[in-house]
Amino acid sequence: MKYAHTVAFILLAVGGLAWGIYGLIGLDVVSSFLGDTLAKIIFIAVGVATVYEIITHKWRCKECTGQTV
Repeated sequence: MKYAHTVAFILLAVGGLAWGIYGLIGLDVVSSFLGDTLAKIIFIAVGVATVYEIITHKWRCKECTGQTV
């Protein structure tokens, strides 16, 4: 599970940065570097990672569950 969380976190970071750059200057960085087909696959993976994180977040997050470190 830790591996899946790490991959999801990296995909969310890449997706967030890509959307931030797109919002600021209108440049689709992922498509620019990888082309349209690979960019579509990356964006689908980011979407799946987001759903995964939303569903599993509460069970892993110590702040959300009230656990102390």
